[in-house]
Amino acid sequence: MDGNFKRGLISNCIALPILFGFGYAIQLQHLAAAALAVNWFVFVVHALPRNSERFFDATGSLTYLIMIGSAVSTSQGCVSRRFVSASMVVVWCIRLGSYLLGRIMKDGKDGRFDEFRKSWLRFLGVWTIQAVWCFFVASPALVMITSEACHTSVSILDCVGWALWLVSFCIEVVADRQKDRFRRDPANKGQFITTGLWAYSRHPNYFGEICMWIGICISGSSCFHGLEWLSWVSPLTTWILLMKVSGVSLLEKSGQERWGKDPKYQHYMDHTPCIVPALRKPPAYPTDGYVPIVG
Repeated sequence: MDGNFKRGLISNCIALPILFGFGYAIQLQHLAAAALAVNWFVFVVHALPRNSERFFDATGSLTYLIMIGSAVSTSQGCVSRRFVSASMVVVWCIRLGSYLLGRIMKDGKDGRFDEFRKSWLRFLGVWTIQAVWCFFVASPALVMITSEACHTSVSILDCVGWALWLVSFCIEVVADRQKDRFRRDPANKGQFITTGLWAYSRHPNYFGEICMWIGICISGSSCFHGLEWLSWVSPLTTWILLMKVSGVSLLEKSGQERWGKDPKYQHYMDHTPCIVPALRKPPAYPTDGYVPIVG
């Protein structure tokens, strides 16, 4: 049996029980099935026949929207909590999804998928895993929208969670825009960003992303009951994805390859926190005698 086929078989056999086991625990099996159906549908009609991952991120966004829409359409109870929870996910999803779709349409392909596309079953496993993480990440909002235990009045925890979400969303948006503006400036070609929020954290956008889901979980903590508390897996899943799978590890490996010999880059890496921003701006690199190395 081919090695890639084996990996695909293992990834699907592990991901599917996790998806439906978690769905059963929080009584949202139908939404877990919806997440899987969306990803498998796009895989069958586009990704497999074209051997393409172009709409992978867009499918993730579509998965969130369909889960939230399905949950809202069948829920009753506290209108304020349901409306705010759904709105936070939809706003975040549309903004990030459009940003990622625009990037892949510009770049044409995502090199991360080259190895996975060698086997249809391993490639399918990537889409199955996306269904799992979308369901895990969205779970606190889905619980708040559907659970009878959450059909109560808005509490102080809701307000705290919503405020944290709003601040975190603004951090992510500002960080992404600062980086886009930096990249569009021809004077910065081949350079790395160390200004704005990026002076305080190497990945301020990821800090905002993680804290948004913490905010949603804090809001949900006002009404979670029993196994619904498992929804706190949402920010943990986000942290794992960004730190260990497709975010920090890949970006910093690429950065080391491009600028690893640049003392200014090493100074930035040594003095700037990875995720949680520093309260004070780290010391600037001494420029006396510095000759930039363009990677």
